[in-house]
Amino acid sequence: MTTGATPSLAPKRSRARTFLPLAVAAWLVLEIWLLTVVADAAGGLTVFALLVGGIVLGAAVVKRAGRRAFRNLTSTFQQAQAAAQSGTMPAAPERTGAEDRNGFLMLGGLLLMIPGLVSDVLGLLLMIPPVRSLLGRYADRAAERRMAAAPPGSLQDAFQQARIHRPDGKVVQGEVIREDAAQGPRRADEPRPPLTP
Repeated sequence: MTTGATPSLAPKRSRARTFLPLAVAAWLVLEIWLLTVVADAAGGLTVFALLVGGIVLGAAVVKRAGRRAFRNLTSTFQQAQAAAQSGTMPAAPERTGAEDRNGFLMLGGLLLMIPGLVSDVLGLLLMIPPVRSLLGRYADRAAERRMAAAPPGSLQDAFQQARIHRPDGKVVQGEVIREDAAQGPRRADEPRPPLTP
């Protein structure tokens, strides 16, 4: 008779959860090392000016991108409201400004605000429109692949089912009354009849 250890039912840790803390720690060490190297070469006042300049520039970029996102959102709501008032079907949302990749612009601003030279370089790279466009196309393709590969019963499937059955997403509370059911009070011990669609 052999007895084996019962297999662990705990889910395996993903590689990202394993290596992400190590990557963040290595990034922080690299940032600190680069700041000390630049401080030795150019002086502490230069490093301080670089860090403050990055924070100011990053805040300005995030503010500009936020205003643009709010402007796009309000114009979308206004178009939908005008379509509802005229009784027409709202047009498909225009992708005006989609090439700007506003989310990547905000990310670039946030990276500029984080103290460090590597994050500043990455933030400045995200300020370049072709880089944002390239990253945006890659992100779109990656999202489409994940949605297509999602198994039935996943969050993506549930989202599509909700949109198919109730496009406005509203839940209406109510009670079903069957016309063919016998009228009159039901006894407490009598089972409820099944609901039919």
